Amino acid sequence: MNNEPLAYRMSPRSLGEFVGQKHIVGEKKLLRRLIEADNLHSIIFFGPPGTGKTALARIIANMTKSSFVSLNAVTCGISDIKQIVSDTKNQFLNPNGRTLLFLDEIHRFNKAQQDSLLPHVEDGTIVLIGATTENPYFEVNKALISRSTVFMLNPLTKEDIFIILKNALYDKERGLGEYDVEIEDKILLTLASSCSGDARIALNALELAVQTTKCDKYGKIIITSDVLKECIQNNTIRFDKNGEEHYDNISAFIKSMRGSSPDGTLFYLGKALIAGEDINFIARRIVICAAEDVGLANPNALVVAQSAADAVRMIGMPESALILAQAAAYVAVSEKSNACSAGIFNVMQDIKNFDTGTIPMWLRNAPIEEMKDHGYSLGYKYAHDYNGNYIEQQYLPDIIKDKIYFKPTQNGDEGKLTEWMKKRK
Repeated sequence: MNNEPLAYRMSPRSLGEFVGQKHIVGEKKLLRRLIEADNLHSIIFFGPPGTGKTALARIIANMTKSSFVSLNAVTCGISDIKQIVSDTKNQFLNPNGRTLLFLDEIHRFNKAQQDSLLPHVEDGTIVLIGATTENPYFEVNKALISRSTVFMLNPLTKEDIFIILKNALYDKERGLGEYDVEIEDKILLTLASSCSGDARIALNALELAVQTTKCDKYGKIIITSDVLKECIQNNTIRFDKNGEEHYDNISAFIKSMRGSSPDGTLFYLGKALIAGEDINFIARRIVICAAEDVGLANPNALVVAQSAADAVRMIGMPESALILAQAAAYVAVSEKSNACSAGIFNVMQDIKNFDTGTIPMWLRNAPIEEMKDHGYSLGYKYAHDYNGNYIEQQYLPDIIKDKIYFKPTQNGDEGKLTEWMKKRK
């Protein structure tokens, strides 16, 4: 009996068997042309688990005329690279003088290990095929990146995984075709939807379901939705709070609040909470969004956000989910204005980049009476001495006296403030 997992056995052997990633291996796409021409340069695959990175490497191995070596960055080191280079340059062992090196989890290589590859990639001795679940632009040596073509693999669609599952059920050589399995398409589609675009998870769940379900009296293995649910357990969350997904999810969370989408806000908040994101970090982002994006359109949003930040420090999980949800949703549905945040940003940019002049003498402090002899504080108009507690006077330095930094909107409470500013004149 073949003890290899179903996911391994069903790995595609050719581009014709490969499912998904049409944007890189579809007809006339660059990667397909390179493979079919056996004219590969160094490449790096990056994307979530179970999307076909290793499968593509195996297809390349089957189709290339060069020597092919597969390593995992977790278990190999510089000595392994040196040995591969030595074997490649040995005319007896490798008459072509070129090796295709598949390096899985390339992000696990440290800088020194990656540097050891560089000269051999540069002179063409090694054609590197790297695979990583992390963004290579953050994790891989920039020199290696510059000498490679980077291909991003997307999570497989529900339809892609459904096809892969169907193929596994009917394949008698490598799949489950030797079993008399009965399973409804809608149940397979549910499985395909429950694995976050990872074909490996789906195949493992299907294999477990088939192998642990007894035949009925007619010799059929009937797979129900309950059986599959048990085998896959919970829907897989693709989220590493220390990796790229952390940044992508928090970005989506912030943009959902800014974009006034309570549904998007709660979705990405829930995803972060399930993944174990730091609740204090989330709370800080809500506070920042309240100040940056809501601003004076609804000043109460900052009060709510700060109260939530204080509350989660006191309460903790799981109840803090309720507090964060309330605050985030409130920020999301609040009217928006970035007039204050844009204003202070522009001020700081001007101060850093230009001569903004000196503080007007009438605004300067004169704690000692003699300082008034030098003009300090002279001519200052005290607002409360005038009708409506307002008097027109220059506050900005002479050089920028006509500069306008605060450009309020008509949104929410800020609109009321705008009307007051107009009326005071």
